[in-house]
Amino acid sequence: MKFLKNIRAVRSVIRDHKIGSFEFRMNMSVLRSMPYAYICFNAARLGKKLGYKKISVIEYGVAGGSGLLVLEEYIKEIEEYFNIEIDIYGFDTGAGLPEPVDYRDLPYHWKKGFYSMDKDKLQKKLKKAKLVIGNVNDTSKTFFSKYDPAPIGAVMHDFDFYSSTKTALSMMTDNSNFFLPRVYSYFDDTIGGEIELYNDYTGERLAINEFNLNNEDIKICTPHHLKALKPEVWHHQIWISHFFKHTKYNDFISDDNQQLKI
Repeated sequence: MKFLKNIRAVRSVIRDHKIGSFEFRMNMSVLRSMPYAYICFNAARLGKKLGYKKISVIEYGVAGGSGLLVLEEYIKEIEEYFNIEIDIYGFDTGAGLPEPVDYRDLPYHWKKGFYSMDKDKLQKKLKKAKLVIGNVNDTSKTFFSKYDPAPIGAVMHDFDFYSSTKTALSMMTDNSNFFLPRVYSYFDDTIGGEIELYNDYTGERLAINEFNLNNEDIKICTPHHLKALKPEVWHHQIWISHFFKHTKYNDFISDDNQQLKI
């Protein structure tokens, strides 16, 4: 018990005083939002290996804005670490959750108006992130032409609903040039507990499964290497979107020398 207390104390010092590099603190699991840190860091690393000077990250479901503020904090360090520029986009209605469409949106757990935003207050706090305000059914149709984003490498899915998550995922089809060949994704509402009872036939999990059934050239897959470690809860909320027909999907990014010694 004393050993565990000492470990927690060391981690607190590392976190509070930002000791070491961003990668070191991430590997020590001391960052406040580990999944956000993990997917953005690895998206930046992939973008750098592929020769991009700039990438984008998206948060679907901004709510009060704490996630975007954390992203801004992390991305400032990640940009310096990899010498790559990262843009941030946050999608939200600005008025909280809409009315659930049907049982697949889990109306026994979500209500219209949950997670509303004080847009003016949030906008004053944001330094880098761009808010994309409106129903995703509309903003998904104009986003690429309006913003012409750098390739998207990390996506935080927190729309809660099946219906809106399905629309968000549909933005990947026919737009592969706006994405990295492998996109790190975090799906917030895929575990839950005895109240939510998330399953493969409702919510975000259903949206993922239907997307995979309906698309041959893009698949959303779980990263087995995370589950091979001593898994943390958030490890089960990470997916990777593979764009198999992407022009850079086959570009070599691994170690040049993999010769085994006798």
